[in-house]
Amino acid sequence: MNKSNRTYIRVAVLGLLLVALVFALYSSFVKDPNAVKVGKAAPNFSLQQLNGPDMALSDLKGKGVVLNFWGTWCEPCKKELPALQQQYDQFKDKGLVVVGVNIGESTVAVEPFVKQFGVNFPILLDSQSQITKLYRIGPIPTTFFISPDGDVEEIFIGQLNEAMIAQKVSKILP
Repeated sequence: MNKSNRTYIRVAVLGLLLVALVFALYSSFVKDPNAVKVGKAAPNFSLQQLNGPDMALSDLKGKGVVLNFWGTWCEPCKKELPALQQQYDQFKDKGLVVVGVNIGESTVAVEPFVKQFGVNFPILLDSQSQITKLYRIGPIPTTFFISPDGDVEEIFIGQLNEAMIAQKVSKILP
């Protein structure tokens, strides 16, 4: 292989790397137009409750909603659940509903887990992950704070503590 051939190969490889870099940057800045956004209406859905009938998000209009996506395998979710329960207990009489959406697990996995943590807010089962896809959930826990009129006020990805939840809940109470 002569020197000019090596130069062409190097230029081609650098060109491919540059194209990949430009694509990666473009992808990260041009967001999905169908993604759930702050200031927009939260997409309605209906899911089976762990111990009850189906629940639709639209059933909760007029209430502040904390919509939390989680899984039993998720360590930050386990740490966050008691804080969510505490805020639910404190504000449910003031118009707050905390809704836990379990991602892709069966009743057999979810029920003992919920009992272990003493959770009594509604738990919905997204066993086919349809709502998880609708809301474009990546890392969990992911929590949506939804106003009484059904608009997304804030989206938080990661573990919340009680103070953070209380501060965000204060903005969505009816």
